[in-house]
Amino acid sequence: MTPETLATRLRRGDPTTVLDVRNRDEFEEWHIDGPSVEATQIPAIQFTQAEIRDSVSDLADRFRDAPAPVVVVCGEGRASAHVADLLESSGVAAENLETGMEGWANVYLSVELDHDEATVIQYQRPSSGCLAYLVIDGDEAVVIDPLRAFADRYVEDARAHGAKLVAALDTHVHADHVSGIRRLTEAVNTVATLPVGAVERGLEFNARLLEDGDAVPVGETEIVAVASPGHTSEMTAYRLGDLVFVGDGLFLDSLARPDLEGGDDGAPALARQLYETLTERYAAFADGVRIAPAHYGGHTLPTETGAYVASLGTLRDRLPALSMGEDEFRSFVLSEMPPRPANYERIISVNLGHEPLSDEEAFAVELGPNNCAVTGTEFEPGAGDATAHGS
Repeated sequence: MTPETLATRLRRGDPTTVLDVRNRDEFEEWHIDGPSVEATQIPAIQFTQAEIRDSVSDLADRFRDAPAPVVVVCGEGRASAHVADLLESSGVAAENLETGMEGWANVYLSVELDHDEATVIQYQRPSSGCLAYLVIDGDEAVVIDPLRAFADRYVEDARAHGAKLVAALDTHVHADHVSGIRRLTEAVNTVATLPVGAVERGLEFNARLLEDGDAVPVGETEIVAVASPGHTSEMTAYRLGDLVFVGDGLFLDSLARPDLEGGDDGAPALARQLYETLTERYAAFADGVRIAPAHYGGHTLPTETGAYVASLGTLRDRLPALSMGEDEFRSFVLSEMPPRPANYERIISVNLGHEPLSDEEAFAVELGPNNCAVTGTEFEPGAGDATAHGS
């Protein structure tokens, strides 16, 4: 099974059993997950030992009632191919995930969002939950929160729509992936664009700097900057009509964490700013405004079209934290933070222009879960909620 086929299955919600044959620590650090996934870890060495003892059928018994096929996964697709063959020989429908987790990290899906003013494409990286957006109007295009690993994809897709990429925007200084805004500036002369607050964080390359209310034109329409600090001090959302690209300011099943800029010491002040953003700045947004985040969690359900977007009204009903008082909100946010993203300090340094990385190094440092939310799942999709698929 190709990684793209698996990603499509999971986006559709097809029940899928994933057998990860890497070591336990590798599995716990990062593995394939999703609302329809039952993930199991058994190291490949156990299957090798069972093969020697002629007892593979005992391990295979664990999967006889599982949804078929069982997708077997390792780092690069070699050990898992052997395990898949062993399961098949024991009567269990199994398929090897081609190129393993390395191939999984290269999957990049896209889906078009409904919009009256422009063509909007949402890009989805299921291995990390990263989302990016291409906005096209006429012969111009703008990309929001691009990943360096997929810089060529945005250029190609803009050209396929008869447009030229004129600007590359980041909502903030990302901590979980290497930004593509400078790569796009080098490749096709786009304008690298960041919130003005990135300068105070130590930005060391030339970029267009946006303040609250500034507009970025694209064709006959424009994208308007909305300062929304909390996840970071410079966090900025971008509004395109009824669609708001909120970056890491808000997620579909959780809230932004406030500790990736200033650590534990700086988190309380940013948690206060996050509360003000969600209860005051976002109060100006009607319930019908649609929220398009920069990440989705492993258990976040897409809409029926496969997109990760929801109305603000849905999120106000869905997320209890949005109706908390300030003290309760801050306590919740500061007590529910998971481990910080792998290599986050180095990634921030790279995205500020402090150090260079080769393409291979950049790809390696961002592997794994993004962990940009305060908690894995504040809202359990489908648990007594009629709008689990968003709106």
